[in-house]
Amino acid sequence: MPEILPSTSANSRPRVRFAPSPTGFLHVGSARTFIFNWLYARHNGGTMILRLDDTDVERNTQASVDSIFDGLKWLNLSWDEEYKQSERIDMHRKTAWAIFEKGLAYRDFTPAHTGDAEKSGAQGTWLFNPGARELSKAESDRRAAAGEPFALRFRVPREGEQVVGFTDAVYGEQVKSAADVEDFALLRSDGMPTYHLASCADDADLRISHIIRGQDHLTNTFKHVLIFEAAGCTPPQFAHLPLLVAPDGTKLSKRRHGPVVSVTTYRDAGFLPEAFINFLCLLGWSPKNDRENMSLQELIDAFSLEGINRSNAVVNFKESTVAGSTATSNVVIPNSVVIPSEARDLGVAAPEETFDPKALWLNAEHIRGLPVEDLSSRLLPIVRAAGFNVPEEKMLRITPLIRERIKLLRDVLTAADFFFVDQLLPYDPVELIPQKGDAAMALKVLTRAREVLADVEFRHDPLDQALRAAAQELGVKAGQMFQPIRVAVCGRKNAPPLFETLEVLGRETTLERIDQAVRKMQ
Repeated sequence: MPEILPSTSANSRPRVRFAPSPTGFLHVGSARTFIFNWLYARHNGGTMILRLDDTDVERNTQASVDSIFDGLKWLNLSWDEEYKQSERIDMHRKTAWAIFEKGLAYRDFTPAHTGDAEKSGAQGTWLFNPGARELSKAESDRRAAAGEPFALRFRVPREGEQVVGFTDAVYGEQVKSAADVEDFALLRSDGMPTYHLASCADDADLRISHIIRGQDHLTNTFKHVLIFEAAGCTPPQFAHLPLLVAPDGTKLSKRRHGPVVSVTTYRDAGFLPEAFINFLCLLGWSPKNDRENMSLQELIDAFSLEGINRSNAVVNFKESTVAGSTATSNVVIPNSVVIPSEARDLGVAAPEETFDPKALWLNAEHIRGLPVEDLSSRLLPIVRAAGFNVPEEKMLRITPLIRERIKLLRDVLTAADFFFVDQLLPYDPVELIPQKGDAAMALKVLTRAREVLADVEFRHDPLDQALRAAAQELGVKAGQMFQPIRVAVCGRKNAPPLFETLEVLGRETTLERIDQAVRKMQ
C-alpha cells in the first residue's frame, strides 16, 4: 500500500475535487458542486481536481462520460489535475488490506444478507453478521485459501458507547453512535472496491483537504471518517451543500422533471455559461451584500463556505403539463421548439417559461453586459446553424439592435429573423394601419416613404430627417409614419429602432418590402 499522507492542513492551500459517476448526464446539482469546489480553490489559490468515479462498470456509459465533459467544457472552468478511479483500483485494494491487517476489517463469507435473523439494529436494520465478525483469523485464512468467496467488511467499533463525529462547515457538529453504523463493505466478493473505500482511498492519496459535496452524502460521511482514521489519515474538512429541489419540494431528477435538470439543456437553450454559473451560485449560497448579478471574478472574490445556506434551494422552473393529465413525469420542451397556440391552451409551457425566472433575468443581464463583438461572435454560430449564411460584419451591425431584446442567445432567431430571410413570413395587412389611422393613410404613408427612401442616404440621421419631414408634409404624426414602414420591412410592430434597422437592411431590401406592403394595401 502506498503511503497515505495526512490531509492538507488548514494553513496550506486547499486541494478540492469534483468526482462525478458517469451513470447519467451532468445534473445541474452536480454542476453546482463542481462550481463551488472550483470557486473555493480559486478563491484560496488552491488546486481543483477532476476525478471520474467510474468503478461502477455495470452502470457506467460512454454517453454519460461525454455528457459530463460536454457540460464542463461549456462551463469553461478549467481544472488542474484529472484522474480516473478505474485506473487506481490496485491502490484501493492495498488500502483495504492495510486496514484488514490492522484488525479493523474482516472477511465475511456470508451470502448477501437477507432475512429477519440478521436484523440487529435499533430500527430493525442490518448491522453485521455475528458469525462472520467473530470468525477466528485462522479459520478466516483457511476458508479464503480454499477459494471461498467473501466480502471484506469494516469492523465498526461496538464496545462501550463510542461515537463517530465530524464538524461540517455548513451543518456544524455531526455525531452518530458507532453502534448504529453497519459493518459496511470495503471490497465486494468479486474483489472490486466499494464506493466508500475507493472514494476515501483516492481522497487520501490525492491529499484532498476539503470535500465539498451534496447534503445527500452527509450520512455516508460517518463511514468515511472511520475509513480515513483506519487508514492513518486525518479526515478532510467536510462541507455538505443543500439540495436543489423542484417547486413542489421534491429532489430534482430526470425521471420526474425531465431535461430541465440537465446542464446541456441550458446550453442548448441559449444560456451564457457565465450567467448559468451565476444562477447556480445563488442556489444555496449568497454573498454578504446580497448581490445577484455577478461576474466570474466577483464570484471568486466573494465565495466562502460560510456563505452556504443550510436550507434546500428551489429551482423555480415551470413544469410543463397537459391539462387533464395525471402523469407524474413532466416534459420540459427544448427552446428551439415553437409552441403552437393550441398547445398553450392545453397548458404546455413555452420554452422560455420552463426556466427559472431568475435564471432568465440573469442571462439577459449578462447578455446586455457583453461587448458587442463578444455577443455577436456567440450569436453568429446559432444563426448559421439555423441555415442563414450571415456575414460576420452584418451580424456585428445587427447585434446592438437586439441586445436589449433577447433573454436567451437563441432568441436571435425570433428577434432578428427579418434581417436573415429573403422573404418575410406572411403577416396581416391590418398591421400596416397606423394608430388612429386607416388603410388610406397607410397606403399614403408607404407610397411617400417609398419615394423618399429611393434617394435618401441610408444612415441614421438622414433617414430620421427625411422621414420626419415626409410625415410633416403628409400631415401625419411621426409615429403614424413610422409604424407602416416598420411593419413593412420587419413583418411586425415589435422590432428594433427603425432607422438603425433600415441601415442594416439596406435600400434594395427596404424598397422591395415596401413595394410588397403597398400591394397588400391596394
